[in-house]
Amino acid sequence: MGDVPSPLADFIVGEIRRARGAGGMTQETFGRGAGFSASHVSAVESGARALTMDFIKGADRAFGNGGLFERMVTKLGAPSWFLPWLDAERAATQLRYFEPNLVPGILQTENYARAVLRLDPRRTEDEVGRRATGRLERQTILAREAPPQLIVVLDEGAIRRVGHGAEKLMVDQLFHLVTCAERPNISIHVVPADVGVHAGLSGPLSLAHLADGSWVGHLENQLGGDVVCRTADLDTLFERWESIRNEALSRRQSLELIKEVVNQWT
Repeated sequence: MGDVPSPLADFIVGEIRRARGAGGMTQETFGRGAGFSASHVSAVESGARALTMDFIKGADRAFGNGGLFERMVTKLGAPSWFLPWLDAERAATQLRYFEPNLVPGILQTENYARAVLRLDPRRTEDEVGRRATGRLERQTILAREAPPQLIVVLDEGAIRRVGHGAEKLMVDQLFHLVTCAERPNISIHVVPADVGVHAGLSGPLSLAHLADGSWVGHLENQLGGDVVCRTADLDTLFERWESIRNEALSRRQSLELIKEVVNQWT
């Protein structure tokens, strides 16, 4: 598998070295557990050899830590501007998403996520894989014992947009949306195309309601994203959300529209 980029690699190597020392493991004994020679371990720890995901997974096996280092790479490999939103998303009691162009990451299938991530030509296939894994890991909050209420509003363009030859990928994604919407804590709504121009066309927005009663917002753009906490900014996002939500179809009508689109490609 591919190399882990610096400075993340330097941090992970340091943590592996410290964990090995704390466990009283020599490079040889650690290497046996991880599936690498002592010389390979030495080269990685000294920086003479690149850190790979295979080595990280081997380290997790050697320590028996349940995949801790792999999860660290997945999380820390996310853009720094996105990490505060990830924390809010995990802690939320309610989540609201509006997306004018794409299915939001919290409901993406793996193949759909990979296709979206590949839109950035600078990403290697290994980076696409790591980010897709992280995106799927985010979705585990929806299946926990006390999941957040999830309300998703999509513009109709988001469910009809499909690349050439990617009809199967989109059909699988829309079936996934229908399946998710059958859960009592998930509502999916579609703003129909005949609404025309509406407030949501300026871009996606996300809102998270936390257990202490506070809200956190998130906005994405071409260069990254911003976490929104100021009361005045949140008020604006709530106004936009209400405006968009009022234009959307009911839950039942939205699912009927999604199924209608699926039938066009099957």
